[in-house]
Amino acid sequence: MLADHLSADNNEPIEDNVNKPEEIKPATGKLGVLLPGFGAVATTFVAGVEGARQGLAKPIGSLTQMNTIRLGKRTDDKTPLIKDFVPLAGLEDLVFGTWDPIPDNGYESAVNAGVLRKEDHLDPIKDFLSAIKPMKAAFSPDYVKKLEGTNVKTGTKKEQAEELRADIRRFMEENGCDRAVMVWCASTEVFLRPGAAHETIETFEAAMEADDPAIAPSMLYAYAAIMEGVPYANGAPNLSADIPALEDLAKEKGVPIGGKDFKTGQTLMKTILAPGFKTRMLGLSGWFSTNILGNRDGEVLDDPESFKTKEESKLGALEHILQPEKYPDLYGEMYHKVRINYYPPRGDNKEGWDNIDIFGWMGYHMQIKVDFLCRDSILAAPIVLDLALFLDLAGRSGMGGIQEWLSFYFKAPQTAPGLYPEHDIFIQHWKLKNTLRWMMGEEMVTHLGVEYYD
Repeated sequence: MLADHLSADNNEPIEDNVNKPEEIKPATGKLGVLLPGFGAVATTFVAGVEGARQGLAKPIGSLTQMNTIRLGKRTDDKTPLIKDFVPLAGLEDLVFGTWDPIPDNGYESAVNAGVLRKEDHLDPIKDFLSAIKPMKAAFSPDYVKKLEGTNVKTGTKKEQAEELRADIRRFMEENGCDRAVMVWCASTEVFLRPGAAHETIETFEAAMEADDPAIAPSMLYAYAAIMEGVPYANGAPNLSADIPALEDLAKEKGVPIGGKDFKTGQTLMKTILAPGFKTRMLGLSGWFSTNILGNRDGEVLDDPESFKTKEESKLGALEHILQPEKYPDLYGEMYHKVRINYYPPRGDNKEGWDNIDIFGWMGYHMQIKVDFLCRDSILAAPIVLDLALFLDLAGRSGMGGIQEWLSFYFKAPQTAPGLYPEHDIFIQHWKLKNTLRWMMGEEMVTHLGVEYYD
């Protein structure tokens, strides 16, 4: 996988002999953006794209729309917007389809989510949002304990997966789509570990036929997407496409996949702060994190089994960034605790409290406290947009399988078996941009800089 060659970590040299895409197909025609889950995140994303298309808002937070990329030397002063550098689908070409166990249309769901101001951002596009009605979902309360819904599929898991495939084909035909991508925006499922049912596509399909509890609904969506040649990304921390059967299937069919768990609030701050501590060789004795959240995601995470899934995702970043096994004097006895508390009055406006105990020269202790009053779906929406456009780009470039270069967007980046994930957000950002340079045949940036002083 090209990700091995594109890391910006000082321990991984950048190689120039990796085969570049022979052809990047043009982004012509309509791109279907398929969204399992049509709650706060998905409706905020869809409303934001339509708002941008109508000039009502700007796509702030989106790298594909607002970030530049440096080409060549600093003195060359070549920094086009990413969207002007790589052939991405335009916002005007996006068409939205969704599944949800709750049958509310886009306008009703967005109003209920309470993320966007109704008068300013929902009412002006009411007709557009109201026209988006979710298809029947592959859903079971066995995997999301706090939710119930009537808009659901029946039959065996294999039958539901085949219905999802038919949904994809029908949606693309009815909307005249040339291509499609799928981004999971639904709730966090209960914690599952990879097992025998997940090893090969044969065991996976047999398990679907047998309604094996090891096969969660999100896996049905991932399977359907890959089988239909639709790139897939998982925005939640649950086990989904990150199992051997589906990773092998994606590679075999040349379909890009990536995940998992959108990096939004508290973990975003951790992946910004922790690299700074490590860069300065400051020690860390403890990091205590707690959250209060009142939206549907908060209610789902009030269930211990769903929280276990989220906890695993949120705990991993610090350990991978700080590498306590390599720096035992600084991080060997680090204590890391994460809590999430459901608090309905807060709605989508999550609050994350962090108490960070660090130490420096001669072991003297210091303390940092962070109170991040964030808007979870506001931070997630531009991630959905970027993933949709970059996955489509990867698909048109023939880059099948795991797309580690998109780890910038995830709390628990999916990697090749046996390869540890890179969590440092600055390295992830460098990796992403170097991948784009590589794809377009441009020289990768190392930031060495000695050429300016010869």
